[in-house]
Amino acid sequence: MNQNIRFEMLIGPEGLARLRRARVAVFGLGGVGGYVVEALARSGVGTLDLIDNDRVALSNLNRQIIALHSTVGMTKVEAAAARVRDIDPEIQLNLYQCFYLPESREQFDFASYDYVVDCIDTVTAKLDLVMQCGAAGTPIISALGTGNKLDPAKLELADIYDTAVCPLARIMRKELRRRGVKGLKVVYSREEPLEPLFQPEPEPTEALSPDDPAFYGNQRRSVPGSSPFVPPAAGLMIASVVVRDILKKTIDNSK
Repeated sequence: MNQNIRFEMLIGPEGLARLRRARVAVFGLGGVGGYVVEALARSGVGTLDLIDNDRVALSNLNRQIIALHSTVGMTKVEAAAARVRDIDPEIQLNLYQCFYLPESREQFDFASYDYVVDCIDTVTAKLDLVMQCGAAGTPIISALGTGNKLDPAKLELADIYDTAVCPLARIMRKELRRRGVKGLKVVYSREEPLEPLFQPEPEPTEALSPDDPAFYGNQRRSVPGSSPFVPPAAGLMIASVVVRDILKKTIDNSK
């Protein structure tokens, strides 16, 4: 019996075959991105490109699906790859242990993807992903702020210009408007962010040097608190949108 038989009952053999042919890139494998990868792998997506430069830290265990005591210290791309291969030994994986920035874009052929998922938290990188996907004609969906939030019921799928409350959404709206971008599909939260009660000691990562701006995530801002509920729920929402859009395109092309 095929392991995706329960999903095939809902989308049919042609839908499952389309997902098997699909290639999706997930930039950022943290609390949101890890769940995106998990759900896409369990949906039968045939090829995943996994991009992250971080290592699993102890503080990731409360919300990141790839974070286990046995994976602490591993690179996130290797931890995610091992988990995905255990779910689907036939899946094709392309691993990039890097911190995506405009300077590193040449490593990626955006036209080769059926979908790009942006789960990184650096505005410069998020904007560049949007612009590269726009130039390549590749659909993209972006995760906005899930830190300092407790209520997954406040998450919404929306166009960036229909967002409110979220501070990251406000910055993205402004910068995308300046660049002439007409729209961007996002998952964001209308919940007012909480103020963390304290700041923990930073956890250095072996993947970066202290001189790197990405060390400790980003030393130029405070570390957000994070719940076991909101980032995973956002990741599952995003994965469902990606699968739905890939299948919808297949149906539309068959008409």
